[in-house]
Amino acid sequence: MGYEAHKIRLIMELRKQGITDKQVLSAVERVPREMFVPEAMLSEAYENIPLPISQGQTISQPYIVAFMTQALELGGRDRVLEIGTGSGYQSAVLAQLCRRVCTVERYRTLLAQAEPRFVAMKLHNITTRLGDGGKGWPELAPFTRIIVTAAAPTMPSVLADQLDDGGVMVVPVGQSGAQTLIRVRRDSTGFHEETLLDVRFVPLVEGMPQSR
Repeated sequence: MGYEAHKIRLIMELRKQGITDKQVLSAVERVPREMFVPEAMLSEAYENIPLPISQGQTISQPYIVAFMTQALELGGRDRVLEIGTGSGYQSAVLAQLCRRVCTVERYRTLLAQAEPRFVAMKLHNITTRLGDGGKGWPELAPFTRIIVTAAAPTMPSVLADQLDDGGVMVVPVGQSGAQTLIRVRRDSTGFHEETLLDVRFVPLVEGMPQSR
């Protein structure tokens, strides 16, 4: 199955939806989304929709991936903490644009599927961890950027505290059905929040699952 025409159509759609950062668009174009979707849904790999993956999780809509990536205002030297590896698609897009992606996933099966994809794409700047995303990755903090791909019920201060001075965090906040994407900037005076977009994400769950 050829994906090039579908990919070009998706990039054009993202542009129309307000994704203006050429580096972000280029990163989305370089990442083969078909590697990250379930085999039964390959025909929908470049549709601008979220798709289900295992453990009740989703691979986010390309527009949301691009929007959140653009909102991070990434530079080539950034160290990014990602909460929720999932399929690994968002991680792969980030890896095109920054120095290091440190990604945390609570489901062992999802991480076991994502890691070979990173190897196949030769993404050597992604470091993975099986763990409770709500705790972040304090041993590697501070991070210049943090992206959270599950909705926290309230602003996650534990994660915000792992931001470097001058850092940016993009996080969905709220209960299911009423979530808002927030951008948090940290400077010498504290944290400053900015509302970006209404969104719908799976909830950020504390702790680890029994066995998955």
